[in-house]
Amino acid sequence: MSAAARSWYAPVVTRLRTTNPYVVDSALAVLVLFAASLQWMFPDEGDDPLSLVGWLLGAATAVPLVWRRRYPYATALAVSAATTAMAYYHAPPPDVLYGGLVVLYTMAVQGLPWQRRSMLACWLLGAVLTMQHKEHSEPFEYAFHITGMICAYGLGVLARVQRAYTAAVEDRTRRLERERAAETARAIAQERSRIARDMHDILAHAVSLMVVQAEAGPVVVRSDPARAEAAFDAIAASGRDAMAQLRRILGVLKEEERRGGATRLPQPDLTGLPALVQQVAQSAQLRVELSVRGRPRPLPPDTEVTAYRAVQEALTNTVKHAYASCAQVELDWAEDELTLTVTDDGRGPARTGGGHGLIGLRERAAACGGSAEAGPGPAGGFRVVVRLPVTADREAALG
Repeated sequence: MSAAARSWYAPVVTRLRTTNPYVVDSALAVLVLFAASLQWMFPDEGDDPLSLVGWLLGAATAVPLVWRRRYPYATALAVSAATTAMAYYHAPPPDVLYGGLVVLYTMAVQGLPWQRRSMLACWLLGAVLTMQHKEHSEPFEYAFHITGMICAYGLGVLARVQRAYTAAVEDRTRRLERERAAETARAIAQERSRIARDMHDILAHAVSLMVVQAEAGPVVVRSDPARAEAAFDAIAASGRDAMAQLRRILGVLKEEERRGGATRLPQPDLTGLPALVQQVAQSAQLRVELSVRGRPRPLPPDTEVTAYRAVQEALTNTVKHAYASCAQVELDWAEDELTLTVTDDGRGPARTGGGHGLIGLRERAAACGGSAEAGPGPAGGFRVVVRLPVTADREAALG
């Protein structure tokens, strides 16, 4: 079909599909009745004249077509009975089985398998018997009627297949849209959870250090002004650092909104652990030692973030709850995993509950295929142990 033909045909088809079906079928019934009446209104020489019974039976082959879509099989039976009566009473039968062609098409589109097959067989058999015993038709008339009925039925089959295909495509499209919406919602929820964990880690760490310094400042403000000044400087530094990190997060979020992309927020990694340990030691007046065993290797970015946040959360927990004097951070690089252990000498048993920080830590570790444990240390105090798989072992842990 050419582009010009498609441009004319497509709007017509769309208009017919959106029009009230009773309006379309009523117009079709009127058209069938008019076409079937032509041979009686303008008979050829030798043809039977138009009779009232013939016209009424002809109307009976057309009027039921108004309900052909709502009651396809009943309509087909009514049209078949009226056409059989026309042939039997020689009313006379129409030169073209207009109503029969419409019901065969309709049954091929909407009928059940046994309905459409039996209807096609009955119409073919009825046409052959009528032409043989009533009309004494020529051979070309057999071919004309039989071919016409088979073509009408074939067009109906094609329409049914096309509708089924269209319905399958639309259903698949809707299913893909639902899956895409669910995936988007899941990704948004995961990103929100990740941002919430980041903000908790940043704020909890900074606020804990600021609280410790704020509590120590008034105690030494008269006896040791230099130490008090250092405490207030540490509070300011912690606040500035927290504000800078929050501003970075919010800035990237705004950039994502403008671009509509999925840019990952800038995240810390293991190279920042020495600075973190130094910051905690200076701000909280806590002796913190960092030790590394084994051969360090590059890790995936999310695993790097998890390792950093694990140490940060453990040290924050120590500053907030432990009343500890020292803490030990150990990184143990094995062939298949990295084990991080943070131990302090403070009050351990009081912190065995499931706070938001420890819950977020376990979620981070699980997302990387690892695990996290927290509880009393073997020699007292509190210990956090995080195990994270590396390289191929990480993929196996995630499944």
